[in-house]
Amino acid sequence: QVQFVESGGGLVQPGESLRLSCHVSGFAFSTSDMSWYRQTPGKERELVGGLSGDGYGRNWMDYAKGRFTISKDDAKMTLYLEMTNLQPEDTGVYFCNAGYWRPKFDDSWGQGTQVTVSS
Repeated sequence: QVQFVESGGGLVQPGESLRLSCHVSGFAFSTSDMSWYRQTPGKERELVGGLSGDGYGRNWMDYAKGRFTISKDDAKMTLYLEMTNLQPEDTGVYFCNAGYWRPKFDDSWGQGTQVTVSS
């Protein structure tokens, strides 16, 4: 059974940083393309950025370029999203899923982790 368990969100002030984690199970994590998504208030879930299965390729939405970093630990079956210089518009629920541009397991989303950026 495919599962995603996101964690690491919280309340931060503008300009601060957060590191999100996503523990996965039920599929071949080490060779899978993986991505982070987010759902901000009033909007549909959108892609944040992705990491290719070999660990070398990355794709980013413009708002994430230069501020966010994606990485993984195959032994822990965990995907990470390091976010710096967070802004109020980054507020939302963050999710991970397999796939590079589209979610591979669109019927198996985790609960997400809430990120709130506010002064």
